Amino acid sequence: MVFFKKKLSRRKRSGQIPGRRRSRLIPISGFLVVCLGLAWFFESQATTTLIFIRHADTDMAMSANSDPPLNALGRQRAELLADFLQDIDVVASVDAIYASGLRRTQQTAAPLSERLGIEVNIADHYQVEAFMADILKAHKGDIVLVVSHSDIIASLVEELHGSKNIPQIEQNEYHNIYIVTIPWFGKVKTLRLHYGVTAPTGLGPRISDYF
Repeated sequence: MVFFKKKLSRRKRSGQIPGRRRSRLIPISGFLVVCLGLAWFFESQATTTLIFIRHADTDMAMSANSDPPLNALGRQRAELLADFLQDIDVVASVDAIYASGLRRTQQTAAPLSERLGIEVNIADHYQVEAFMADILKAHKGDIVLVVSHSDIIASLVEELHGSKNIPQIEQNEYHNIYIVTIPWFGKVKTLRLHYGVTAPTGLGPRISDYF
């Protein structure tokens, strides 16, 4: 009994009591688990950005069944779009590109697609709810370019809870860029920019002013 008391006393003096060591490790381990969990949560809830544009210029009047290619001005505008978006992120560019099944949207997306080595995904933009849900599920935290059509862009933006005040896009209007940012917490923001070789006066800066 005397020997046990002496041994216990030596452990107390040297700090070698196993129970105390374990009790200290438990809070530290719990703190590390919480930190890792928070890091994963914030990373998984990153802001998603969608960039909507109408296809570039064509010669033929649009109709339900028409599928005209881009004209010379449209091809030039598509190159300017690639100039603008190639370095839109300080680290890289867009992470994914979507176009419709019509070649004017695909040709507009082609220059940026070729520069970045990113395949253009083809989707039905008029299935608004399903289309936006698929993009948000597949590209959470990414920057996504959607090359679409004048009569559906407003609906796509609204589906993301973006602005409901997007004006009607006129037949000869090709210079708008709508950027919708979707944070993991807070309000969705919608920005409008203009790009291309020409833009109506009074609508803000043109990309052609900088390239």
